[in-house]
Amino acid sequence: MPRSESPMTLLWLQAGSCGGCTMSVLDNGAQGWARELKSFGIELLWHPSLSEESGTEAIDILKRVEDGSTPLDFLCIEGSVLRGPNGSGLFNRLAGTGSTMLDWVRRLAPRAHHCLAVGTCASYGGIHAIAPDPTEASGLQYEGGEAGGVLGQDYRSLSGLPVINIAGCAPHPGWIMETIIALQMGDFDERDLDRLGRPKFYAKTLAHHGCERNEYYEFKASAEKFSDLGCMMEHLGCKATQAAGDCNQRGWNGGGSCTHGGFSCIACTEPGFEGATDFLKTAKVGGIPVGLPRDMPKAWFVALAALSKSATPERVRENATSDRVVLGSPRNKGPNE
Repeated sequence: MPRSESPMTLLWLQAGSCGGCTMSVLDNGAQGWARELKSFGIELLWHPSLSEESGTEAIDILKRVEDGSTPLDFLCIEGSVLRGPNGSGLFNRLAGTGSTMLDWVRRLAPRAHHCLAVGTCASYGGIHAIAPDPTEASGLQYEGGEAGGVLGQDYRSLSGLPVINIAGCAPHPGWIMETIIALQMGDFDERDLDRLGRPKFYAKTLAHHGCERNEYYEFKASAEKFSDLGCMMEHLGCKATQAAGDCNQRGWNGGGSCTHGGFSCIACTEPGFEGATDFLKTAKVGGIPVGLPRDMPKAWFVALAALSKSATPERVRENATSDRVVLGSPRNKGPNE
């Protein structure tokens, strides 16, 4: 059968991973991820947690991809690649193959038409790269925010694209599947990636955009504890104004997001997010948050913050430090009232 008439193929490997990216993608679509792939003509060659094949059957699949007898359209790597100790990769072997995951990634990536780093660990190193890092964890084409990584900054898949970093801890299932579909339809090229290799369709916006607490943010009416309704940026470590993602513009599991659930955004789509010393407290210098919004000049923000606080309506100020609305909007009065 000509290749053009064959299903496209996808191979998913888990390196240094908690499995959270797999858990996320399984939530994609009403019919489930496996059926979603099939409906778009994509064959799942193997996934270590989902496929029936194991042992020699699984190894045979990998070897057929490696020798080119099975074409590979999508190579998805979940988790950071552990290069330790001393660059050997022996901290993470693929059982039964006699080879490390580091070796398999480097052997299979040149065979892939597209190479996808699924999650921040695979993209930039992620949680495993927290110092001190005895595992020598790295992303596929980035180590933190610096190009290089396991495959090197010059790596290109057979399509001519670099590694596509679907960053997030874990990434939204839509980010994963929509990237795969766009590639499958030929509607994706290097211009669709941002400077850190993330698909722009979700990385061109900030997690802050669409947040239901934005009225409090505009007036700099801040929450003082996590049960409060106010903005969590000033005191409680929220980095939504600095984090790429459309998290508050599309629902997780039907409608959730970190800030919707009352928790601070930890900027999990960004390289180095894992290095925060306290995710729940805003770092400040001279009383000013160190990490300021990315969608306006910092000098503007500092000046506007003072003006905004001076103009904060009483309703917003009171509700910001409460766990419920204690002061509603004044009722619009008619001309005869």
